[in-house]
Amino acid sequence: MVCDSNVLIYAAEPGDVLCLPFVQRADALIASVSRIEVLGFPRFDLLPQERKDRLEVIIASSVEVPLDDEIIRRSIQLRRQKKMSLADSIIAATALEYDVPLVTRNEADFKHITELTVINPFAAQA
Repeated sequence: MVCDSNVLIYAAEPGDVLCLPFVQRADALIASVSRIEVLGFPRFDLLPQERKDRLEVIIASSVEVPLDDEIIRRSIQLRRQKKMSLADSIIAATALEYDVPLVTRNEADFKHITELTVINPFAAQA
């Protein structure tokens, strides 16, 4: 499974029990763009040190899928089908290329991709 950036961020919350189990699975992957999104947002330096450390540990311990030609090709196809962010298209393309589900809280961002299986850790709580 590919863990979306938001799942990584929630997993770093103290006491998280919804997302961390997905991130810690042996088959969990992250798209390379997720490392950029999680560690590169403008207010990262304003976070408490403990939170920054947790995010860095989660990213460092994740299996990161490099951006290759097949993922780029699939990402281009997705963006041509429907307007979506570059990061979301790369994350979805990564899941599709590896033929694994995408774990995300933002189901709406991916609902138009019929061949993509989406798991929302928060949906089970509803």
